[in-house]
Amino acid sequence: MDSSSVDGNKGNPFTKVPIEITVSVGKARPLVKDLLLLDQDSILELDRTIDQPVELFVGNRLIAKGELQELEGDKAGQLAVRLTEVINIQESL
Repeated sequence: MDSSSVDGNKGNPFTKVPIEITVSVGKARPLVKDLLLLDQDSILELDRTIDQPVELFVGNRLIAKGELQELEGDKAGQLAVRLTEVINIQESL
C-alpha cells in the first residue's frame, strides 16, 4: 500500500473501522445426494489445486490474490496470506 495514500486519509474516521476479509481457497459443487452423505473424515474436492492463488474478498468484492503461508516462531502453525496481486480498490469504487 502506498504510504502517501494512507497519509492522505489521516482525518478520515473510517480508516479506523475494522473490516473482515474473506480468503477463498476454492469452491466445491457436489450433488445434493453427495452433500447429504458427508460425514466426519469425508473429503470435499475443490475446484483449485494447492499451488493456485487464493482470493481475498471484502464482501463480494475481490481485493487481492495471494499464496497461503504458514507463520513461524511464536505463531508457528498459524495461516497467513502473502499477497501476490492487489486490486486498486480506490479506482474500482
